[in-house]
Amino acid sequence: MTIETVADLMTADPLSLLRSASLKDAHDLMREKNIRHIPVIDEQGQLVGMLTQKVMMAAVIGLLAKYGATALERKEKQQLVADLMLTDFATVTADQNLREVATFFVKNRHGCLPVITPENKLVGILTSSDFVRLAVELLA
Repeated sequence: MTIETVADLMTADPLSLLRSASLKDAHDLMREKNIRHIPVIDEQGQLVGMLTQKVMMAAVIGLLAKYGATALERKEKQQLVADLMLTDFATVTADQNLREVATFFVKNRHGCLPVITPENKLVGILTSSDFVRLAVELLA
């Protein structure tokens, strides 16, 4: 099996949230699925943002500090993902050369790259963990 393109290593059809989802939805999804990055899409499946664990945790800590633990769940439900998501981020396409993308990861210290079609539809996600798994496989 040759691994040459993003499509060969990415996770297809990744977990995602609609931009209308709440911080509580994102927090629960990250915790339950043990993930650190959530692509945010619109109703047509277009990628509109990324929510990282770092951004999510900063929001949760801010809510805790401002309102206390007893109000956290209620406040998380009121906070929209659309208000927290990053909108300036890099993306890749499934046909991109994996070696070039790996170099980008190393140079830019990215944790993930959403994989999109030319029409900006989310089709996958490529994470630094994918590269670690590949390294383990190649070293075996």
